Amino acid sequence: MNHPASDHSNIRIEQMNSLLAALQPTKIEIVDDSHKHAGHVGARGGGGHYRLLIVSTQFASMPTLTRHRMVYSALGDMMKHEIHALAIAAYTPEEI
Repeated sequence: MNHPASDHSNIRIEQMNSLLAALQPTKIEIVDDSHKHAGHVGARGGGGHYRLLIVSTQFASMPTLTRHRMVYSALGDMMKHEIHALAIAAYTPEEI
């Protein structure tokens, strides 16, 4: 079942795309899964649940944990308020 993203969700995804541009991604896909968590504590607090696929040469030679930290750093304060949960798949172009 498809759940169209709300205007609020689209704005957050646009903000995330803008912030993640600092990692110079060659590919980026963000999916809002918040509808799957309706009633969840994080959802009630306004934070969304997202899945991120990001491909960047900046991840070369970096372990998974470092790649995730780079994503968290790029997203900054959004990780404290607008994003409650983020599932990250971070690759280099060669790994795709």
